[in-house]
Amino acid sequence: MTAPLCAPATDPVSTLDLLLWVAAPYAALAVFVVGHAWRYRYDKFGWTTRSSELYEHRLLRLGSPLFHYGILLVVLGHIGGLLVPESWTAAIGITEFAYHSVAVGLGTVAGVMTLAGAAILLYRRRTVRPVFSATTRNDKAMYVLLIGTVALGLGTTVLGNLTGHPHDYRQTVSPWFRSLFYLHPDPALMAAAPIGFRLHALSALLLFAFWPFSRLVHVFSAPLGYLTRPYIVYRSRTDRLGARVPRRGWQRS
Repeated sequence: MTAPLCAPATDPVSTLDLLLWVAAPYAALAVFVVGHAWRYRYDKFGWTTRSSELYEHRLLRLGSPLFHYGILLVVLGHIGGLLVPESWTAAIGITEFAYHSVAVGLGTVAGVMTLAGAAILLYRRRTVRPVFSATTRNDKAMYVLLIGTVALGLGTTVLGNLTGHPHDYRQTVSPWFRSLFYLHPDPALMAAAPIGFRLHALSALLLFAFWPFSRLVHVFSAPLGYLTRPYIVYRSRTDRLGARVPRRGWQRS
């Protein structure tokens, strides 16, 4: 009989571990869901990115695609790494070496793209006076949390591989994350992960709790109604202006 890929931990779990890896994730999830419902109910007009494209577009044209495509790759990588069990990839013939090689390569590229795009956007926000004037304290807090979370994840991945001792997060972080949705959380798994992964996870929890109260809500504002709405056709009433005698009333000057 073979041992399970993630054997249950037998060490006692401290109160701090219970707070960080059981209570905090559920609290962050509750704030994320309820916060979005509250924001949509009471602040529909504030549900926006507050676009600053009219103020400056040269740097925005470069930084925005880098950031958004990079963060999309980061999200897709996390979905695959956290939600897909190791046994599933092994069952279809993907070796651990192949999986981690692709994950580290694509993850590094995505992280660098995201941070490079964020650096350009921050430079633009700081040096273009109208954009800087429109920046709120809420925006600054959002940038700190978002960039800090990405930087911690990228730094942990790169540092682990440079030192030659990369941590297999699919043995600790991933099963802990899935256990939250099974409603049978195992905080000992996360407590066994290196400090870099724990800081990355805590930063992500703070980001998700802050999400509904920031401009990040625009992620859920895809204009799906455009796919089904009827076409809007514009046509003039006559072939040429003045071809029809105007009705009595106000005269064209």
